[in-house]
Amino acid sequence: MRDTDAQPIGGIARRLTGILKARGIDPSTPVSEDAEPSPALAAAQARIPARYQNAVADHPTVAAWVQEIAAAGRRGPHGSVGIAEGRSLLIVGTTGTGKTHQAYGAVRSLLAAGVRLRWKATTAADLYAELRPRKDSDGERELQDLARCPLLIIDDLGAAKASEWTEEITMRLIDRRYTAMLPTLVTTNLGMADLRAHIGDRVASRLTEMTDKVILDGPDRRRAIAAERRGLAAA
Repeated sequence: MRDTDAQPIGGIARRLTGILKARGIDPSTPVSEDAEPSPALAAAQARIPARYQNAVADHPTVAAWVQEIAAAGRRGPHGSVGIAEGRSLLIVGTTGTGKTHQAYGAVRSLLAAGVRLRWKATTAADLYAELRPRKDSDGERELQDLARCPLLIIDDLGAAKASEWTEEITMRLIDRRYTAMLPTLVTTNLGMADLRAHIGDRVASRLTEMTDKVILDGPDRRRAIAAERRGLAAA
């Protein structure tokens, strides 16, 4: 993975911490699940893949983003906070470093904090498969729904086979969310140089402006867990 233009994680976290402190929010206080389970979180668990149903947003920048989004929300008629405009996150890392875990952890943290949240999650490959023109399917309506969704997860951007059609779909979706300033969580295995080559300059430019970058490094967690299980089995 090449990433020559990445912003240091510490700098991003310090910027978000400054925003939270200016709003009278203690950034050292984590957004955690209530003693009484949130009804919204309980309902969302059915939509969260089984592997990520206990995901926690424990990366400092992701946790700070959760607090910033929750603090910026507008209160509804019953006093609960709903998502308004906000920054997005580009979560970058090699395979198995926990990118999807952090994305679902962010959703769970927002729901646990009582934020009213309509959200959707898709992989880039599933996104293109769903929107590809076919009989008895309204891909344009689905694209509009994704573009307007208050919070969207796009997992594994850059992993699907690229074409002029996929680049145009990605551009239309990202541009609409960029224009509306809607929070989007994007994960990718690619550094920005490789991602730009895959999705095009127009999309990469918008992602650079609308997102804070989170870089996850370290070994492949899946392989580490598998090795640990083999060790226990052999003991």
